[in-house]
Amino acid sequence: MTIYTLAEGSYSVDASKKFVPFDPQIDNFRDRPASLFIHVNPFLVKTADDLILFDTGLGYKDTRDELYLYQHIRSTGFEPEDVTLVLMSHLHYDHSGGLVVERNGKLEPSFPNAVHVIQKGEWEFGMTGKSSSYHKEIFEALQGNVDLKFVDGSGELKPGINYELSGGHCPFHQVFWINDNGQKCFYGGDVLPEPEQLIRKFVAKYDYDGRKALELREEYGKKAAAENYTCLFYHAKTKTVANVTYNGEHFGIIPV
Repeated sequence: MTIYTLAEGSYSVDASKKFVPFDPQIDNFRDRPASLFIHVNPFLVKTADDLILFDTGLGYKDTRDELYLYQHIRSTGFEPEDVTLVLMSHLHYDHSGGLVVERNGKLEPSFPNAVHVIQKGEWEFGMTGKSSSYHKEIFEALQGNVDLKFVDGSGELKPGINYELSGGHCPFHQVFWINDNGQKCFYGGDVLPEPEQLIRKFVAKYDYDGRKALELREEYGKKAAAENYTCLFYHAKTKTVANVTYNGEHFGIIPV
């Protein structure tokens, strides 16, 4: 198993739910009051059988009108067309924007050859258009144009790939456990988005069920430590891929 971080950079987001690029070298956080500052890191994982993309970032482009996500995939030696599985923790825009690419004024699937794995309830809620955290037009562009595999609850996608309906961050959030011939990784999406959330225990106001998310972080951290799962942290500033230790009281983070 080989893990690649496809870092998309840092952003601020306020009540408008718009993600604005933030460069700490030239931007001042005081100029963006009441904003949350986040880092966005999709992951590409090569296993014996698949090339897996965990979430897709914001879908922003460079000055050449090309997705940053495409560039980052190519920098690993693969092509976007090589991706066989797109595993979505949930469909909030900062995780799903890269599912599509705009060409000539039309949204098209970014990964037409891949199976897209999404919780059925998450898809159905996203399609209602009731929340600005979801961009319905993305999902409409996928429908009928890619292989959408809707899962319901928890289970085995295929040998070595398990999905778990976690809730916590949003009602139909899911996490993934990968075991590739003994090499293991865990993707916790926005239930375990940063390694610091194992060190500092708190209820996050941006979670749908903050208490449950807190409890799940503890549960997943202990399992990762006990069973040697490498953790992928989508919103980490620096330690995006790390192993976890637990001594019965405290967690430790070992960057990989």
